[in-house]
Amino acid sequence: MEKIGLPMPVLRTPTVDPGEEFTAHSEDALLDTFDRRARDLRISLTDFCNLRCTYCMPEEGVEFMSRDSAMSGDEIVRFVRIAVEKFGVDQVRFTGGEPLTRKDINDIIAGVAALEPRPNIALTTNAIGLDKRAAGLKEAGLDRINVSLDTIDPETFQTMTRRPFLKRVLEGIDGAKAAGLDPVKINAVLLPGVNDAQAPDLLQWCLEQDLSLRFIEQMPLDAGHSWDRTSMITAADIFALLEPRFVLTPDSAPRNGAPAEKFLIADRRRPDTILGTVGIIASVTRPFCADCTRTRLTAEGRVRTCLFSRTEVDLLTAMRDGASDESIANLWKGAHWKKLAGHGMDTDSFEQPQRPMSAIGG
Repeated sequence: MEKIGLPMPVLRTPTVDPGEEFTAHSEDALLDTFDRRARDLRISLTDFCNLRCTYCMPEEGVEFMSRDSAMSGDEIVRFVRIAVEKFGVDQVRFTGGEPLTRKDINDIIAGVAALEPRPNIALTTNAIGLDKRAAGLKEAGLDRINVSLDTIDPETFQTMTRRPFLKRVLEGIDGAKAAGLDPVKINAVLLPGVNDAQAPDLLQWCLEQDLSLRFIEQMPLDAGHSWDRTSMITAADIFALLEPRFVLTPDSAPRNGAPAEKFLIADRRRPDTILGTVGIIASVTRPFCADCTRTRLTAEGRVRTCLFSRTEVDLLTAMRDGASDESIANLWKGAHWKKLAGHGMDTDSFEQPQRPMSAIGG
């Protein structure tokens, strides 16, 4: 079979002088100097997680933020309202840590669902406890859900998460489906010599369960800073792992800035019958920075223009000091205006962010 590849990224040149400061008179949208417009807001609800995934957090955990440092539910809804009304944001994803550990998550989702215009609301979770909460989340206004699941083998799951909770995660996925959350997407990270050989089995299981699987290249966001580009499982490796069992054909549907490149899947024994799709998120080897549409808020209300940023702009302090919606919007715009062309992982000068994924939000 001909080797499938992704197009190499093309970085745009700035449409304005990068040194030019954003002013309150700029267009009423969340723009950067490369003319990218952010319409997708990712908000971390907490840095706490009840798993200890090896590629995210050390076994002993990390020092979690205090409750007072995190945004309240009302503050989160206000930030989303500003983003929707001032910037035209139409996609909101709640992340963590583990967002289901927020007791007020239903109220937060309901508050966002009540906004006009109403954004699409998604959640990324490890699904522990989701079986008991999915119906309430759906009723509150949750539209879509992503579940982090790297393996369906109990021993491998415990090795990767340092917790024996696979059964609870699978129950959570069943609960999400029963509640009518559609689609349910599965996010999987492959680690060399740990779960990489299980990739075809995981894809087969997802196809049988009517779940949409997305493989994600391991990113340099681990707390121990042990990430090594030379040993990670790349998109090319993922293709090689899947090809003996499956035929992958690029999906012709527009990507529209989505992080996942989608492929139609067929069993190699029946190549003319499409069984579903699989996504490959190749943030490291095939970056899609030129079409990025995302802006991020950490759990303590700080803007990050990229997962791999080493700088943040504090909006929560301004909000708590009585800043108006307009002032907060201009602070946010000013931060986003300085968004870099790309994360720079392909350069010798790249430095891993000091904070791990659990503290940033996906």
